[in-house]
Amino acid sequence: MASIEDKMREVRLRWYGHIRRRPMDAPVRRCETIECPDYKRSRGRSKKSWSEVIRHDLKTLGLEEGMAQDRKL
Repeated sequence: MASIEDKMREVRLRWYGHIRRRPMDAPVRRCETIECPDYKRSRGRSKKSWSEVIRHDLKTLGLEEGMAQDRKL
């Protein structure tokens, strides 16, 4: 039986692959590049962004970002 952590990683990476295969003009891809210069985080340790979590997941499994283009991988 797979652990919850592994299952969550699998779902995150599946969604990441879905997003990376979309064209650059798709709304979900445009949201990746949005910057909020006036946004200020609260005190304390900041939470990880979604892209930081994805990078960590890819590094943990020994995968590369380019592999998301090939659905069969």
